[in-house]
Amino acid sequence: MQTWQIVLLVVLAILAAGFIALLIYGNKLQKKSQASQADIRATAQTYSILVIDKKYMKMKEAGFPQIVIDQTPKYLRRAKVPVVKAKIGPKVATLMCDEKIFDLVPVKKEVKAVLNGIYMIDVKGVRGNLEKRQPKVGFFKRMARKFSKK
Repeated sequence: MQTWQIVLLVVLAILAAGFIALLIYGNKLQKKSQASQADIRATAQTYSILVIDKKYMKMKEAGFPQIVIDQTPKYLRRAKVPVVKAKIGPKVATLMCDEKIFDLVPVKKEVKAVLNGIYMIDVKGVRGNLEKRQPKVGFFKRMARKFSKK
């Protein structure tokens, strides 16, 4: 065998071993995530809330308690998270929302929300179903549609 063939085989073997290691590590993280989601769902409660406002904000700007900010990993403190301001009974609270349901949360409407502490897991409409808003279409997509119709 020539040297370039040996080098190529060694590189392919290292890549295959790395790929297998990533698969094993990914499966382990997925199982851990599913277990934590099950724990969150087990202790969640349903509340009737009035959504005042929703937007993506940094954790420090959102007004979360200091203990929540301290428990968050440092690399996530500067990231923007989905935040919902809602009135729960007589009290106005700032809630962190799940990414999957953030688009379903209507503003200035009453909903039934499944909460675990300040984390909103699920949302259901009190009066009727919630409709998912259509995503905004960018300038170039609008122009492409306009020219494709002609």
